[in-house]
Amino acid sequence: MKRVFVTGLGVVSPIGIGVDNFVEGLRQGKSGVSSIAGFDASKHTVQIAGEIKNFDPEQYMQNKKEIRRNDRYSQFAMSAAAMAVAQAGLLEKNYDPFRVGVTVSTGIGGIHTFESEYDTCLAGGPSRVSPFLVPMMICNISAGCIAMEYGFNGPNYCIVSACASGLHGIGEAFLKIVHDECDIMVCGGAEAAITPLTVAGFAKMKALSTRNDAPEKASRPFDKDRDGFVMGEGAGVLVIESEESARRRGARVLAEVRGYGATADAYHLTAPHPEGEGGFRAMTKAINFSNFPVERVNYVNAHGTSTPLGDVAEMKAVRRVFADKMSSVSINATKSMIGHLLGAAGAVGSVATVLQIQHGFIHPTINLDNIDPELSDLDLTPNVAREKQIDGGIVNSFGFGGQNASVLFSKPE
Repeated sequence: MKRVFVTGLGVVSPIGIGVDNFVEGLRQGKSGVSSIAGFDASKHTVQIAGEIKNFDPEQYMQNKKEIRRNDRYSQFAMSAAAMAVAQAGLLEKNYDPFRVGVTVSTGIGGIHTFESEYDTCLAGGPSRVSPFLVPMMICNISAGCIAMEYGFNGPNYCIVSACASGLHGIGEAFLKIVHDECDIMVCGGAEAAITPLTVAGFAKMKALSTRNDAPEKASRPFDKDRDGFVMGEGAGVLVIESEESARRRGARVLAEVRGYGATADAYHLTAPHPEGEGGFRAMTKAINFSNFPVERVNYVNAHGTSTPLGDVAEMKAVRRVFADKMSSVSINATKSMIGHLLGAAGAVGSVATVLQIQHGFIHPTINLDNIDPELSDLDLTPNVAREKQIDGGIVNSFGFGGQNASVLFSKPE
């Protein structure tokens, strides 16, 4: 089987823009959650989120006209892609462009544009609607824009699978290389859904934390006092490529992609299977993909949203996967710091995992003050980072509709 390596990373997150800032935020256990500043949330029951602050797309997108013609989620995607492409050395054009593809996904897409243009239509009539409404709103446009920016002529599409979108994008990109359809893939996810309508919708479902008086304490995966997830925004993009391509280009290898698993719970519209059946099978598929020894997997970047049902179901699945080897596995939840980035969650979790593999540490699960008694037997890395060499690390991402994705990364050999 073809070997696939990570050669570039890019990230826009509530705890840091760019890889260096992001990894420092992870080490410190920094919270990126605060009171919502992007709109007046005073009438909302939920008034907190993990927003991106001090984001300047002009640092990453050179054409000001193109900035105005892209929704916020697409600006995040293109900015993270610019970082990853530069790190991977793709600006040197040392590749066949028809063998380079893009799968940058999103769960919701251009909801900022949709809401603002709907208001414009109501207030000023249909003649006032922007001719860019549709291309700014649709979910695949960021993948298309990235391809146009760099001249990547390979497969180009977006997977929409709710909160599993970004990780599905990485997994399917991995398969494109394994099956020799591409040499290089730019993959990941982006989301910018902190808007009045979206926040209201998730709040009405009772899915969100209402800890408005202490925003930085609201996202608390695995804690017995958790009361729902916190919305976040941002993007994570990886450049992955075949061993032959990386050698030919002289690219620096950051990690290896070892496996991918995707399943469906086929159980409930929004709730996970109570025993984590789909998650268990997705993780098992990812580990078995290249016959990677399960005893070498010593880290899990959990979906860990901070919901009462989801955290327990996922950990039941994790216990089944590792069984008597569970004591050697460290687990953490990046969402404790950045909130839930929906379609970008698995992509940013993948960036976090590759960085932890590179730097030899496990970032903390912050706000884990009172571990849920059902989870007390697990190493959940509460509140303090720990030095640890990660041999194999699995990333989980699960979405409404019962979609499950798992991707396995390892130290490069």
